[in-house]
Amino acid sequence: MSSKYARLENLRNVRYGELLFIKQGENGYFAEVWNTMGFNDCPPELFNAIDGDEVTKEHGALFVFKNGPRFWTFDALEAGMRATAPVKTFGELTMFLAATIDFGDELPSRIDYTERYVSRDNFWEFAAHEPRYYLHAPDGTRYLLQAYAHYVDPTQTVESLATLGSRLALPKGWSFVIDADPATTLQLGTGDENIACILQDELGNSYQRVVHYVELDA
Repeated sequence: MSSKYARLENLRNVRYGELLFIKQGENGYFAEVWNTMGFNDCPPELFNAIDGDEVTKEHGALFVFKNGPRFWTFDALEAGMRATAPVKTFGELTMFLAATIDFGDELPSRIDYTERYVSRDNFWEFAAHEPRYYLHAPDGTRYLLQAYAHYVDPTQTVESLATLGSRLALPKGWSFVIDADPATTLQLGTGDENIACILQDELGNSYQRVVHYVELDA
């Protein structure tokens, strides 16, 4: 691993939270994504106590989206931005600048099952013999679940992911697929351009398109 990368392990089902500051620049709308990972486990009472209007004004944003609490569904990560990124404290929670999301000329009218492009430099690592959860699009594209959320359905747990497919109103031709006992470890990256393609389901669970990946023997 290059010295520019920070590695974190034992992340499956670890709680975190994000603040997404929506801004408008010369090239359109974008979001700065600030993440608690590595600093705290995003206690819900502290996350909920963050004053959205106050931090929006302080950050020079149009508005802020409180994205969490959330829980990882991978096992380890290596992240370039994590080693050198700016760090700030919002309320009582310290966060780092984890990524930016490009929305283009218009803010989206819908979020679920819509691809977004995120600038970040990282690898998610999914361990062998731990379940993986996929969305399959009609054209064969696969999206691998990276985190489940509580802000829509706070009753979700890592165990309830086994029945997640029955709770989703999937678009026509889409399917939810579980690989219950994968034989290899999978590292899912962002490629040379450090761009990840992500989408969410209607419960706010996040998936990354499976493009730049390597499978390793267990």
